[in-house]
Amino acid sequence: VPPWGILTGVRPSKLMLKLIESLGEKGAYDYFTKKLLVSEPKARLAQSVAGTEQEIAALGDERSFSLYIAIPFCPSRCSYCSFVSHSITNANAAKLLPVYVDDLCRELEITGKIVRDIGLRLESIYIGGGTPGILSAEQMEKVCSAVENSFDLSAVREYTVELGRPDTVTQEKLDVLRSHSVDRISINPQTLNDDVLREIGRKHTVQQFFDAFALARKCGFTNINTDLIAGLPTDTYESFKNSVDGILALDAECITVHTLSMKRSSTLTEKGVTIDREGAETTRKMLEYNQNELLKKNYIPYYLYRQSRMAGNLENVGWSKKGYESLYNVYVMDETHTILGCGSGAVTKLKRNNPDYLERIFNFKYPYEYIDRFEEMIKRKNAISAFYTQ
Repeated sequence: VPPWGILTGVRPSKLMLKLIESLGEKGAYDYFTKKLLVSEPKARLAQSVAGTEQEIAALGDERSFSLYIAIPFCPSRCSYCSFVSHSITNANAAKLLPVYVDDLCRELEITGKIVRDIGLRLESIYIGGGTPGILSAEQMEKVCSAVENSFDLSAVREYTVELGRPDTVTQEKLDVLRSHSVDRISINPQTLNDDVLREIGRKHTVQQFFDAFALARKCGFTNINTDLIAGLPTDTYESFKNSVDGILALDAECITVHTLSMKRSSTLTEKGVTIDREGAETTRKMLEYNQNELLKKNYIPYYLYRQSRMAGNLENVGWSKKGYESLYNVYVMDETHTILGCGSGAVTKLKRNNPDYLERIFNFKYPYEYIDRFEEMIKRKNAISAFYTQ
């Protein structure tokens, strides 16, 4: 029996919030469980997340926006991944990186001028990937300086850099981030099982993750997110429990737990790997254990989304200690205010609330396109000013 019933949308908590506004909490819950056939635990999860998301969405207004910066490069490609991300083990991709950073800084400067001219207020910044930790300390300094010089950061509530792979984390890079007021980072092991790491094509070890986490604490970071994935190839229920327990022992402020999604263009899918009923059931038990343990430790679920082809038709959930919820994750998932995207593959989402309306501007998908057609892409940014002056 699918735990989410006949509900197929990406954002169940967003739907829950809309239903609460029109039907009240009981009416929304009944609609989920009786009309959409969602299980009671998942309906309660959606309702809990919706409440937190509503509080975060209320922080902004029509002039608020968040900034997303894409670094679509990685040390290697994970077998489950379908993102447009270039592995720098490829010599051609490695050559693109410094040119890409230069163009990204130009785009940030141009976008910052547009923002100043129309009077928008920056509230959160997220540098994601790919693996932003792939940047050298010098390149990271360049990108962070471009952000600082191009935007007014006085109203920023949260500045996140998703470092990603533990083997990219160094003292020099962490010092750069601290010097630019980055207050939230993400270090993502995905599993605390070395055998599973090798199976999925990640080149780091569990010990490297623990070392990177300890180094970040030593450097003064007090808001660290870690990612886990339930349902990875060769992972077992006991192994996943050990991963959850190991992360909880670190007292991380945020723990994002994804469910394996069999993306069509991933290496796993291309090799013919599939998820059978037994694997789906194991994944369900993994998420159940995770939820029970995190609730015991007073973590709250603050954002939620689903993807197609997920093991067990389940979900991804961001958990945090109270007060450490990632604002950007809520803004981008619930589409509650404008997101300006910079970099290859980034999507700008322009939001108007009355009436509810969303307009998208797409950057070129691949880094080589982004570089070769940079001027053409920049012309699309004129739509930002047009949107706010209509």
